Amino acid sequence: MISVFGSANMDLVAFVSQAPKRGETVTGHRFRTVPGGKGANQAIAAARAGGEVKFLGAVGDDAFGTEMRATLEQAGVDVHGLRQVPGPSGIAHIVVDDEGGNSIIIVAGANGTVTGPSGEDLAAIASSRALLLQLELPMSAVAAAAQAGRVAGVPVYLTPAPARPLPAELLEAVTTLVPNEHEAAAITGVTGADGALEALLELVEEAVITLGSEGALYGSRSGERLRVPAVKVNAVDTTAAGDTFVGALAVARAEGHGMADALAFASAAAALSVQREGASTSMPTRLEIEDALS
Repeated sequence: MISVFGSANMDLVAFVSQAPKRGETVTGHRFRTVPGGKGANQAIAAARAGGEVKFLGAVGDDAFGTEMRATLEQAGVDVHGLRQVPGPSGIAHIVVDDEGGNSIIIVAGANGTVTGPSGEDLAAIASSRALLLQLELPMSAVAAAAQAGRVAGVPVYLTPAPARPLPAELLEAVTTLVPNEHEAAAITGVTGADGALEALLELVEEAVITLGSEGALYGSRSGERLRVPAVKVNAVDTTAAGDTFVGALAVARAEGHGMADALAFASAAAALSVQREGASTSMPTRLEIEDALS
């Protein structure tokens, strides 16, 4: 089983020709509401990629919370660890331009009430083959979950987004850090993926830097280095590409695949996701990923 301790947001998505600058108003083509949040996205991505997944987090007692729970269940995610709290669910306001780029504003809502893993959360983490974390919950809660994974000997994957300083107690518990190039630079102060990778390996055992259309770069303290090219596609919406990548990567690794094969599997999943609109709605199934690889 893969446990995901993380956020659930309702994505409020506006599609525009070009994102507005400060003080500017633009006219959009369309608007959609799509269940998302980096935690929920990774849970759905892992489930669709063939993993047995349990989601640990919180939603509000509003209509968004009800819809997000239903979306996770429909994807095959175990939601017994998804608590309901009074008040609004988390939301993300997303602007997607015609080139598939995006900008995002997050309002924590119910996610902000998750101040640490519960007893049930700790039990789920201890029985997992992987733990996926992000930074849309309070940092103290993420660090506590990571430490629980470390104590239990569970591989801990951290997506360091939104980018912010990472405390030592979190980094020391992380097995695999999976930033994009901008996040890697923010963490290390080093520009350029190759240099940033070496700097990241001073902090964690292994790291994967996702590079969008340029693929992904992997390194470990044991000296292994891998560069995986991206599948060339026409991007429609890149909103959940990173979450799709991490979810698929964790599934492949939990199944015992080597890192090279796992990165190829994850890259194929991400490439499929950017060809579709939305977050959770864009994630491919196991059969689709395998077809793409073949």
